[in-house]
Amino acid sequence: MKKIIIPFDGGNFSKGAFEFANKLNQFEPILLVGLFLPQADYGNLWSYSGGGMGGPVFIPLVEDADVEVMANNIVRFKNLCEKNGIEYRVHENGFDLSLPGLKNETRFADLLLIGDEAFYKNIGTDVPNAYLKDAMHHSECPVLIVPEEYSFPENVILSYDGSESSVFAIKQFAYLFPNLTELLASALSADANRSDNVIAEQPNSEEMASRHFSQLTFTKLGFDPYKYFSTWMINRKSSILVSGAFERSAFSEAIKKSFVSKIITAHQLPVFIAHR
Repeated sequence: MKKIIIPFDGGNFSKGAFEFANKLNQFEPILLVGLFLPQADYGNLWSYSGGGMGGPVFIPLVEDADVEVMANNIVRFKNLCEKNGIEYRVHENGFDLSLPGLKNETRFADLLLIGDEAFYKNIGTDVPNAYLKDAMHHSECPVLIVPEEYSFPENVILSYDGSESSVFAIKQFAYLFPNLTELLASALSADANRSDNVIAEQPNSEEMASRHFSQLTFTKLGFDPYKYFSTWMINRKSSILVSGAFERSAFSEAIKKSFVSKIITAHQLPVFIAHR
């Protein structure tokens, strides 16, 4: 049984994130933790680390109306879990939650599941917003970003460049979602600095990945990933992208700068991110 966290802030409730968790529970029972945070608190949780300060960082209280909406969302979460036979817990964090507090939550979880369109959506127009980017970076467990409307994956796209980060993400995905490793899987190699068809560490990577993915093919992309990968990926409906992020390598640096952000912005595909 795996422990999965879904964070909800204020009046925002991600139907897409819950539906993905429900589907995973149908494969194998999970423990689903609803992490309910006051809206004002949630907007600052990744920004306030408390470092160098004399005490805990206290976030301004939200209005009573927001508290009532949050209470309604807790009831909604409980009812949905009970209706779908999901074991659950509710964590209501106080107004002094800071970055170490939520990092501690992810430290004891197998997966952080975030609805990208509901994740503090009133922070601004940038997608992914600053807090979603920070969540992907600071989480101490893998992160799955899902839109509100999507098709459950029928294909797995593994972003691979031979780096420690990309291999780590592939292994983490396989460990967490053994049922999804039976889907059609493509390991895509891309390096904007190479024009040949060489796939980094191909014999080793094939030996490892083929043990987990029963229908796996390796492909060297024939285009610049910085420019074209997001368009290529978005056209692959019913897929999930597996990515190692925030490391300094050709593929993952492109992820950081361009195509994962574009894929998340398009609100069409789930994106799995794991980094050491």
